[in-house]
Amino acid sequence: MKAFRLDELEAERAANDGAYLQFLRERNMSVGLYALNAGQADPQSPHGQDEVYVVMSGRASVTVGMETTQVGRGSVVYVPAGTAHKFHHITEDLRVLVVFSPPEG
Repeated sequence: MKAFRLDELEAERAANDGAYLQFLRERNMSVGLYALNAGQADPQSPHGQDEVYVVMSGRASVTVGMETTQVGRGSVVYVPAGTAHKFHHITEDLRVLVVFSPPEG
């Protein structure tokens, strides 16, 4: 078993001065913590893997392909591989768990 604490992951991500911290990588998936602060632009481009976002905290809009929805704590969003997507109109600091399958990179 591997177990993680969100507060410890957030501290590690912040200490490394990055928006994304991959903290688990297995044969069929990888998991990371993605952080965008209120008002910040999301620099993402489409990925070669399917993704699931689980919003842990914050509020924003997300556009996937041609669809846009509001997200907040507890929201879950699926993004098919190769699909353009961005978080935007971030009104509260956003912390999102990201699951890639197969593993990113």
